[in-house]
Amino acid sequence: MLFLRSSIFQILFYTITLALMLVGSPVLLLPRKWGWWVVPFWANILLFLLRIIVGLKVEVRGKENIPQGGYIVASKHQSAWETFALIPHVPNATYILKRELRWIPIFGWYTAKYQQIPINRGKRAAALAAMVESAKQTIADERQIMIFPEGTRRPVGAEPQFKFGIAHLYKDLNCPVLPVALNAGLYWPRASWIIYPGTVLVEFLPPIAPGLGARAFHNTLVDTIETATIRLCEEARTAESPTPMLAVYDRNRKAANAKA
Repeated sequence: MLFLRSSIFQILFYTITLALMLVGSPVLLLPRKWGWWVVPFWANILLFLLRIIVGLKVEVRGKENIPQGGYIVASKHQSAWETFALIPHVPNATYILKRELRWIPIFGWYTAKYQQIPINRGKRAAALAAMVESAKQTIADERQIMIFPEGTRRPVGAEPQFKFGIAHLYKDLNCPVLPVALNAGLYWPRASWIIYPGTVLVEFLPPIAPGLGARAFHNTLVDTIETATIRLCEEARTAESPTPMLAVYDRNRKAANAKA
């Protein structure tokens, strides 16, 4: 049943995403602020399907910590879950994504319309300068930049690998950074077809104000997100039916502590 339910959701995930992009394509003719509603609508549909098909719910904490205006959202990255599940809580999300995604038919049109920030990884210096300029405009427009500082999904419990690039962006943009901790990898593991039932805990932590040095900011961000993420993963042990991924989490934590 677990495989069947996961398969039904995975198929619906791609089917509904494509269908909604096609049906919602008229919004591409509207100004961004009038057409953006389709994106959180899509995310909420997926969260609803996860709940009724797989039995995966979500508990959101710390919404009072979400600031107004333009800021950077820096989230822990364990799963495909957070790539869409955070969107309903961020008014005007802007992702930094690789330029090649703009070339995907239909999907690429949406990324261009909603002013997502493309980056050419083949030209690092020029790409970084262009990204910073786009990011400055995003913050000036009081939109929010969504970043996964580790760059890619990490196995739940594995040692953190936060890139230093976000520290440079924090310094250049001079805006708050909203850290996000979560334990989604316990329920929808990285690169896994199987999704386990339970309750994902996600917590918006107090924003880091502008003004810190790059190294001090980086250390603060890592410590803030990792401490809260470990707490949320440990809390999952008290669930009525604990996820079997806790065994994987324990192995990864043990390996990470051994390296430290």
